Parts: sequence; structure tokens; C-alpha cells
Amino acid sequence: MRCLITGGSGFIGRALCRSLLADGHEPVVLTRDAGRARQHLLAEVALIEHLRDAGNFDAIVNLAGENLSDRRWTAARKRALRASRIDTTRKLVDWIAAQQRKPRVLVSGSAIGWYGPRGDEELDENASPGDDFAAQLCRDWEAEAEKASAFGVRVCRIRTGIVLDTGGGALAKMLLPFRLGLGGRFGDGRQWMSWVAREDEVRLIRWLLGAESAQGAYNATAPVPVTNADFTRALGTALHRPTILPAPAFALRLMLGEMANLLLTGQRVLPARAQAQGFVFRYGDLPAALNAILQAAM
Repeated sequence: MRCLITGGSGFIGRALCRSLLADGHEPVVLTRDAGRARQHLLAEVALIEHLRDAGNFDAIVNLAGENLSDRRWTAARKRALRASRIDTTRKLVDWIAAQQRKPRVLVSGSAIGWYGPRGDEELDENASPGDDFAAQLCRDWEAEAEKASAFGVRVCRIRTGIVLDTGGGALAKMLLPFRLGLGGRFGDGRQWMSWVAREDEVRLIRWLLGAESAQGAYNATAPVPVTNADFTRALGTALHRPTILPAPAFALRLMLGEMANLLLTGQRVLPARAQAQGFVFRYGDLPAALNAILQAAM
């Protein structure tokens, strides 16, 4: 299988490329900076900087998008976040429309922010969308990707939760303060954290690429979400460190502005469609997942 990947040098994309290569597939990464991307990818991964150089592909995985949590959400930052997702996806769909030989499937990234802050409500893929900035961003992002279905392409929209591994993402940012005994819950700790091991995220993407009947939205979250307080305790236990220094909500809002909502609100998301269609998560239990991830990094 020849697979075009956007965002291929990112946290999830790097692992996906390794997985595809290990099974004899041909990942090709579309990137704005081939020199920089090469530093993060195996030499066997082909790189292109323009869609005009793309050629034919059996599948596309669209993971492009600037990190939501890198800096405060100013008006300019919000425009950049939208452009990196929506404009990139629109160009990709326009390219698909122009191809004589179209890919069979597009797996396009999204996030559980689609649902907005929902308290303790259990959310599967049939739940209604939210109306805050992150939710509207995900809704528009998914809408652009879905346009590829008009050209006979099977489209899967993958709503990803908090991806856990030591090579990047949220866990990598947490490890140092927690190892120093400075970790603690965010706010009151009652907000839900719907997480997924990076290995399972990659496995789900691979499953969606191959499952001919799969289409539409899929939640990429482990079957057992946890509260922030439970996550904090589990990580402290895995690292054998205390977790007694909470980050007050007012301090996070003062420091991060609107972006603090990512830490102080959450969604209790369940991967109903993937499980109903036969996908089995390797890591469904948070303590076991953390132990496996940390052990593998030693």
C-alpha cells in the first residue's frame, strides 16, 4: 500500500510511518520543510513538499495541524490553528478531486474537542457537537474532509483524545514535574480525560485504512476514560512520586487564557463504533498503559 501522510513528522505520524514500514508498506510524507522533517523520520520514508509531486496513492492519512496547546489563543493564533487544519484539508480534497486515479480511503484527523465541554455525560460518536472554539474548529475540519466522499473516496474521521507515549504529547510534558514530585491535579480534578495509548492510535488508523466497511466518525479513545484526579494518581503511582501540588484553576486561566479550557474541562468519550465493528484496544486500563509506556522508555 502506498500511503500519503500529512503531519507525518509529528507525534502520531512518526509512529504511523514506522508501523507501515515494518509491514512493507510505502509511507510518503507531505511536508512544508523536508529538511526538518527528515530529522524526525526514518530514511526509508519518502518526503515531498508539493502535492504536484505526489503521484498515485492507495490511501491518505491527514494528520496536519499546529499544536493547540503550544501558546495562548490570540486571534492570530486561532487563525493559524484553523489554517493549518482546514486550509490544508481543503487543498488535499481539491487535489483528490483532480486525480484520475483516486485513493480508496482518507483517514482524516479530528479531536474529541468536537464535543465541547460536557461534564460527566458519556459521549459516543452519535453525541451532538459543542459550540466553543475547539469544537467549531473540529466541526469545520471534519466537514472539509468529508467532501472527499463526493469523489468516491471512503472517508473516516478520527476524533483523537489525549495520546500517551514518552516521545511527545501531553505525557512528555508531564513527566519532568511529576518525576520531581511537583505534579498534581488541574483545578478540582473532576474533569474527564479521555486518553489513548499512541500504539492503539496507530493501530486504529491502520484498522480504518483496511476495514472496507468503516466510514464516518470514530472516537480514538481508550474504553475507560478517567478523571484528571485519577490520572494524576495513576501517573504518580507509576513514577513512585507524590502528587500533592494541584494547579489552581484561577492560576491556569491567568497564565493560559482561553486555552486553559483544554486542561480544566473535558469529555467522557467512548470508542463505541470501533468496538462495535471489532476493533480491540490493546491498552484499555490506564495504570497498565502507563506502566507499559514507561517501561518501554527505560
